[in-house]
Amino acid sequence: MADEVSVLVEGGKASAGPPLGPALGPLGVNVAQVVQKINEQTKQFAGMRVPVVVRVDPATRQFTLVVGRPPVAALLLKEAGKEKGSGKSKGEVIGDVTLAAVQKIAEAKGDDLFGADLDAKMNQVLGTCVSMGLTVDGEDPRAILKQRRGAA
Repeated sequence: MADEVSVLVEGGKASAGPPLGPALGPLGVNVAQVVQKINEQTKQFAGMRVPVVVRVDPATRQFTLVVGRPPVAALLLKEAGKEKGSGKSKGEVIGDVTLAAVQKIAEAKGDDLFGADLDAKMNQVLGTCVSMGLTVDGEDPRAILKQRRGAA
């Protein structure tokens, strides 16, 4: 049975310090190697927190990485060029993303989203836009959701 360490790291910026170093040290793996691999595999998510699972075989001290995808909210913030979402999603608009960006995020998240098809997954991303105070192509995402349901 492999030992597992689950962490959330900033894309491309994992370090041997906490939380990784102290968790991996007792498992006998080369922490520097693990950090290097994590950084290679997460560099495209720079500026976003990425879930990473490190599995270590206790017998051989070999490790494998399972790199997750950043949350939809983090991907939307990157697209909008914002640091954080709105605290008052009903009234405050913090930015705008394109419908093409919504589709790109839905495709990138793939099976992490529960929708049966791309349309359903895009609707989930649009729902996240609502709660974060983002407009889509200058429109309220709720209006776009209604249009999409009417078209379906």
